[in-house]
Amino acid sequence: MQSQVEKARMFQQLHKREGAFIIPNPWDIGSARLLALLGFEALASTSAGFAFSRGQLDGGIGRDQMMAHLTELAAATELPLSADLENGFGAAPATVAETIRLAAVTGIVGGSIEDASGNRDDPIYALELAAERVRAAAEAVRGLDFPFTLTARAENYLAGRADLKDTIKRLQAYQEAGADVLYAPGLKSQEEIAAVVSSLDKPVNVVMGLQGVQLSLQELAAIGVKRVSVGGSLARAALGAFIRAAEEMREHGTFTYGEEAVSTRRVSEMLQAAGKL
Repeated sequence: MQSQVEKARMFQQLHKREGAFIIPNPWDIGSARLLALLGFEALASTSAGFAFSRGQLDGGIGRDQMMAHLTELAAATELPLSADLENGFGAAPATVAETIRLAAVTGIVGGSIEDASGNRDDPIYALELAAERVRAAAEAVRGLDFPFTLTARAENYLAGRADLKDTIKRLQAYQEAGADVLYAPGLKSQEEIAAVVSSLDKPVNVVMGLQGVQLSLQELAAIGVKRVSVGGSLARAALGAFIRAAEEMREHGTFTYGEEAVSTRRVSEMLQAAGKL
């Protein structure tokens, strides 16, 4: 069994080596174990995927429930796990710092804090407050007994504010505030991704699997991207297959979806192997 400190150091090394790596996003214990068996080197939680699995909207999971989920997910495999900690579950920097401390005891080795407020009328925190929130998170990280990798997210593009200049300004402020990795989900082109990477001195995470720009791991590494996540897209892909199958049954009374379903034997063999890790 790898200790949390060992997993944390492994995760740090992934960010230091040459090239880019994929950090896929499981939404439950089963998907985490399958991803581990498929050969990935680290995992990241997805707030959207977990919320959907609980019949809730993204952002509808409370902090206590999220911490219980992270505890299960971190224990599911031997891989390092980074957590989607949303906006820290509160606006105040002190609340963000407390979220980091609570998350650290779940077994995770890193986590992200976003600058989305959750307020539809004012969806992004003002830059000064947003940077202070990252600074509070970084200070909490320094008080931990293992090397926690802190990611700071600029949510402009997901909030309908496709302002590259402001996004870069925010990421630079978060870097200065102590973030280890920077992340702006929803960038729309290779040129925008390259502009973000070239403006920062720390590793950059990008998300693939969304509609829009589609670049390979090799192409992203050539730009200088270090880490590639997929957000809730794996969970949505699974739900897409589920909904299509259910609609086929309901609307046509047929069951051809079973021809594309993974076999019980394959899943069973993989999970049996996972139990031996």
